[in-house]
Amino acid sequence: MPALTPLPPQPADVPWPTDEWPEGDPPPGVDGEALQKLLDATFAEPQPPTTVQTNDLLIVHRGRIVAERYAQGIGPDDPQPSWSMAKSILHAAVGVLVRDGKLEIAAPAAVPEWQEPGDARAQITLDSLLHMTSGLRFAEDYVDAGVSDVIEMLFQPGADDTAAFAAAFPQDHPPDSVFNYSSGTSNIISGIVKRIVGAGDEYVAFLRRELFDRIGMTTAMPKCDNSGTWIGSSYCDATPRDFARFGLLYMRDGVWDGQRLLPEGWVDYARTPAPRQPIEGERGYGAHWWLWEDGLGTFLAGGYVGQMIYVVPALDLILVRNGDTPVERRLHMVRLHRQIIDLFRSA
Repeated sequence: MPALTPLPPQPADVPWPTDEWPEGDPPPGVDGEALQKLLDATFAEPQPPTTVQTNDLLIVHRGRIVAERYAQGIGPDDPQPSWSMAKSILHAAVGVLVRDGKLEIAAPAAVPEWQEPGDARAQITLDSLLHMTSGLRFAEDYVDAGVSDVIEMLFQPGADDTAAFAAAFPQDHPPDSVFNYSSGTSNIISGIVKRIVGAGDEYVAFLRRELFDRIGMTTAMPKCDNSGTWIGSSYCDATPRDFARFGLLYMRDGVWDGQRLLPEGWVDYARTPAPRQPIEGERGYGAHWWLWEDGLGTFLAGGYVGQMIYVVPALDLILVRNGDTPVERRLHMVRLHRQIIDLFRSA
């Protein structure tokens, strides 16, 4: 397996953005005119055959915001949806408990529904859940309510207790033999976290105390279901600047302003390929983070209809994008983002 791209440290002359983000211009090596044209293209509408709505695009280079743009009627203080970017935030919450010795990823996952004698699911580890290789059945379909398990989980009949709903599914494959991206898997993990830190307000207080407040991510809004489980598959809205703070935490190897918030090696675990990979698509998968093979070590938090936090270690670059992109236009959006990232290769 190729070595991971080193994670860059915070530049000594750049303050941490716990309160305010330092700002600057794109470095001299970046073609400013080309960057503006790509930003224009990102926000241009309509884009046939369907409209692509970009709400915001924010670029952080070497710890400073160097470009930031918002759609008309949207500003930097307006929270944006996380959708499945929340899964990567859940990875951080698990990391805090691993740091404190309260969870072990190699141990069988503590899921009450799997504890009956003879239930093979009792051998599924937290590691397999984080890699989306548990072997559990779950249909991650966002369109067809007749076959979509995620729609039934997030709305009804599973919305009151998302973790229990997902934990009830059978196991179709041995662990680590098949990749199956599943929002249900994330909520099973969140249920495990809940049983350690407490439900509802206690869970949210844990997230704020151990993660959000430590990095200045004050606008984060985790949503819990009626059982008190944070719906870590889908719901942690925040402003783009706060999503960028979360990206910076991972860019800096889980360290913030001299304090280690995530255990040593936890970010590398997130960006190391899972034992089984998606069959189709341009992305690989780590542990609740997506991976790119671009020579830059890029890993990303991605969410429904185009919510993105790109972390590009080789360039010390973070790109945040929120919006509403139909699936048929997703590759068009990604190509624009790739072109923006490529501009910084000569910086």
